[in-house]
Amino acid sequence: MTDTPSTTRVRTSIADGICTVRAMMRHVMETGNRRDKLTGALIPAHHITEVACEHNGRVVMSCAWGTGIARNPLLSFRFRGARPGDVLTLRWVDNRGATDVTHVTIE
Repeated sequence: MTDTPSTTRVRTSIADGICTVRAMMRHVMETGNRRDKLTGALIPAHHITEVACEHNGRVVMSCAWGTGIARNPLLSFRFRGARPGDVLTLRWVDNRGATDVTHVTIE
């Protein structure tokens, strides 16, 4: 197993018992409809299809994405029940089978 840098940056904050999560995922998010400018060939689809976030092993957010999401997508959501020091895990899967998992400690 090699240590590869995560393609996802996650920031968390807690105020009034609500945890706000902000994440940026580096991904090309190709729709499959765009053509190469030089050859005119279609650029194959390559986009994130599933995103899930777990707080201490419990899923607090999951979503299914398609080709309508922009390159390097930003994601923000809130949930209750988090405390400083808890572990938050964000993972995604794309249509080619690539994955990324990021673990952060809530501050």
